[in-house]
Amino acid sequence: MLIAAYDDAQILDIACPSGALDIANRYGAAPPYTIELGTLGRRAVRSSAGVLMAAGRSLEAVAGRLDTLIVVGGVGCEDAAADERLLEQVRRLAGLSRRVASVCTGAYVLAAAGLLDHRRVTTHWGWGERLAARHPDVAVDVHPLCIRDGNVYTSAGVTSALDLTLALIEDDHGPTLARSVARELVTHLHRPADQAQISLFLAAPPPEDRLVRDLTGYITGHLAEDLTPTALAARAGVSPRHLTRLFSTHLGTTPARAVRAARTEAAAHLVRSSGLSLSAIARRCGFRSPETLRQAFLDHYGVTGDRIRRMPDMPPPLTAPRQQTPVA
Repeated sequence: MLIAAYDDAQILDIACPSGALDIANRYGAAPPYTIELGTLGRRAVRSSAGVLMAAGRSLEAVAGRLDTLIVVGGVGCEDAAADERLLEQVRRLAGLSRRVASVCTGAYVLAAAGLLDHRRVTTHWGWGERLAARHPDVAVDVHPLCIRDGNVYTSAGVTSALDLTLALIEDDHGPTLARSVARELVTHLHRPADQAQISLFLAAPPPEDRLVRDLTGYITGHLAEDLTPTALAARAGVSPRHLTRLFSTHLGTTPARAVRAARTEAAAHLVRSSGLSLSAIARRCGFRSPETLRQAFLDHYGVTGDRIRRMPDMPPPLTAPRQQTPVA
C-alpha cells in the first residue's frame, strides 16, 4: 500500500488509511499490508498543519507491481495537480497498481493525471463544482462518501478516508476483519462505503435499524444495478415482505420509492456538478431513459433537469420523508 503525499497535504488523509491498515495487520490480515509513504525524491513533506513527515519511498524509485496506490488530499492539492513531475509518477504508478484511490481532494491529482476521465467519482462536497468545471470529462458526484468505478476508488472529505480504508479492508479480507478494525478505532459503526455525504433522507436522522442503514448506503453506491425489492431483500437475507415492513417502519416509505428517490437525488447532483448529458446521467443513475429521469425530476422536485441545472441551489423535494420514530 503506497500513500502518495505532497506539501500541504491533510495529515488525516495520511493517518486514517495508515492507522486503519496497521490495526488490520494486528488483527491478523493475511497477507498483511505493507504501508509506505511516498514522495517525489523521498523528501519529507510538511502537512497543512505544519507537521513534517518523513517519506519511506521515493515515488520515482518504485518499480514492479503495486497492490494499492492512494493519493491524499489537502489544501496543497491544486499545486500538486499542477506539478507535472508528480503527475508523471502518479500515472506510472497507477499503471503498476491493482487499484488506485484518492482521499478527499486527492481526486484533483488523479483527474489532472487523466485517470478519472469518463468515470464517476466523488470528492469533498465543497470542492466538487471546481473539479467538475476543470475536468468536464469526469462525472463528479459529491453525494456519496466513497465511489468505486472499476479499479478506481474516490472518497469524500478528510475522515471519509477511514470509510474508504475500511471498504478496502472488507474487499480484501471480508466484513469480520473490517468490523474488528472499526471497533478498535472506536467508530460508532463501519459506514457503508457509498453512504451519502449528505443524508439520503435529509429530514430524518439515520435509520436506527442497521439492515436498513446498510441497504440505504448500498443503494446510493450502486444506482445503476438491480435494486428491485426482490434483489435488495436477497442481499439483506430477508423476504421482500419483511423488507417492505422495515422500510415502512424506519423510513416511512417503500423500498421501491426509496430507490427512486436515491436515483433522482443523485441524478440532480450530477446535473448540477457535471457536464454530462441527461442520457448519460440517466444511465449512470439507473433510469431506463432520459424521459423516465425527466418524469422523476418532476415528481420529486416539481421541475425539469434543465431547470435544476440553472438553479443557484439544489431544489428541495416536494415531500420530505417523515421523521423517524425509534422502535422500542
